[in-house]
Amino acid sequence: MKDYLTTPHSSHLTPHTKIYVAGHRGLAGSAIVRGLEAAGCKNLLLRTHRELDLIDQAAVRSFFEGERPEIVVLAAAKVGGILANSMYPGDFIYENLMIQSNVMHWSRKTGVRRLLFLGSSCIYPRMAPQPMKEEYLLSGSLEPSNDAYAVAKIAGIKMCESFNRQFGTGFISVMPTNLYGPEDNFDLDNSHVLPALIRKFHEARTSGAPEVVVWGTGSPRREFLHADDMAAACVHLLDLPDTTYKDLVTQLKPCLINIGTGRDITIKDLAELVKEIVGYTGGILFDTSMPDGTPQKLLDISRLDGLGWKAKVSLRQGIADTYGWYKRYRAIQT
Repeated sequence: MKDYLTTPHSSHLTPHTKIYVAGHRGLAGSAIVRGLEAAGCKNLLLRTHRELDLIDQAAVRSFFEGERPEIVVLAAAKVGGILANSMYPGDFIYENLMIQSNVMHWSRKTGVRRLLFLGSSCIYPRMAPQPMKEEYLLSGSLEPSNDAYAVAKIAGIKMCESFNRQFGTGFISVMPTNLYGPEDNFDLDNSHVLPALIRKFHEARTSGAPEVVVWGTGSPRREFLHADDMAAACVHLLDLPDTTYKDLVTQLKPCLINIGTGRDITIKDLAELVKEIVGYTGGILFDTSMPDGTPQKLLDISRLDGLGWKAKVSLRQGIADTYGWYKRYRAIQT
């Protein structure tokens, strides 16, 4: 069995370290690219979907055998909100399983020494105790509205663990809480709650609409993390010394690290905050005929705290920055 964790290479990120970021145009991937560049990494491998279809195993094999990256960040995924997950569960489970399997398999086959796999906090049971610890994984039933996506992500976590155990790879999984920021998806049909609220309040303010409709009762609690904070945490983990990193891979059960702020907010209070930041003066109507989803999703971040990292971007500042990006993006598109 080859042990990828005991190669003579330094585990620290350098300007010359060859790093492949899968999904570099998405919310998470683009933030990680910015974070790696800020850390001085200059040898980044980036491919669009048109250039490299990660569902195509032959194409993935050719890429890895040709490029031989040293580090891989697997941020590519099919993602969406409650509506998209409910309408297209087959697409979500198939595409995510294929992407993960292909990238991890050929990372292992070509000697990638560190791989960081991004999951989602929806992997935890619907009624998990709060805040959710990593060891709650597979301890109860999933939220039905996104169980297909969650099962695919759980399979990715288990693939990392299984490869580490059998092949001595250095694959770790991180579970970011709800992300937001530049490059988010603001499509009202398949976006997450925060970008959807930003768009709804902006359009209501622009059109002079008397009220904004928000799905559900407003009572569920959610934790939100700016994408740049998530990226900083990922860079921090990838840059850990060899001994610390190897301890994570060999000792964590499950091999999983939550990334979050440790604080949550009700959807009602979130809507009021977005309304204030956008400058909308109308009313808010909660459509209680629409689903709430999981009552609360708050991550326990003790493991990450123990590794010396904490989030820095406040929710108010992060939303304001994201709204500014959204307005610039819309101006470019129109």
